[in-house]
Amino acid sequence: MRLFILGLGYSARHFVRQHGGSFSHVAGTVRDPAQRNDLGRVEVHPFSSGRPSQETVQQVRDADVLLVSIPPGSVGDPAITAFGNVLQEGRRKVVYLSTIGVYGDHGGAWVDESTPPQAVLDRTRMRVAAEQAWTDAARGDAAILRLAGIYGPGRNALATLRAGTARRIIKPGQVFNRIHVDDIASAIMAAIRYPNGGPWNVCDDEPAPPQDVIAYAAKLMGVAPPPEEAFATAEMSAMARSFYASSARVSNVKLKRELGVSPAYPTYRHGLDALWRAGEGR
Repeated sequence: MRLFILGLGYSARHFVRQHGGSFSHVAGTVRDPAQRNDLGRVEVHPFSSGRPSQETVQQVRDADVLLVSIPPGSVGDPAITAFGNVLQEGRRKVVYLSTIGVYGDHGGAWVDESTPPQAVLDRTRMRVAAEQAWTDAARGDAAILRLAGIYGPGRNALATLRAGTARRIIKPGQVFNRIHVDDIASAIMAAIRYPNGGPWNVCDDEPAPPQDVIAYAAKLMGVAPPPEEAFATAEMSAMARSFYASSARVSNVKLKRELGVSPAYPTYRHGLDALWRAGEGR
């Protein structure tokens, strides 16, 4: 089984490290070919947008599984634009890494895959359009994995505390959803093996206020947490502030029931405990 990855980002690279041995051939794209240094025997092709090389086109054509983690841009999904004609040839499994951001704001209420997308921001509208484009391109055999906030090695509250960049922004009633990168890798592999397409939320069992995660990480490290900052007056970029515009508790029941994936790290506490034991934040 041949795997081609459009966008060797954090989650996709971790998937390769965990499950690359399940495939007869693994290749993927990066923006900068110099990024290949930690990918071992993975065949790397440069691609960001525009016209891909014939070698890259052939890799897509030959793939049995296509893992897509390139986000859409302002004019649509660059991979659909670049490879649309090739995708009409033959059949292949497509796994598209999307975001739970497509649900929009629900005031902290629970949502699941039956909840219609409520995309208010331009970036989430583009995500919804990309989900549909990949579903159409795969003739319905696209697994749409809607990922929560990703954390894992080198990318977690312990690391930001150690770097001095962690903040406790307080917005009453705000909750975020998150998922450990190991559990994303498990969900991708389960989606590849599943015979049908569809959307699945990939998140842990416990949506929680962001300041609670920072406080717990500080407790593990034995340090004082950063001071609380009121959201209304905190200095933040427009992008960072926009994430606080949505609050919803996202259910992973369908992920467990259909794909058989129960998070190895069901709460942020389980994930941070494991990362701390592995030496993160020290």
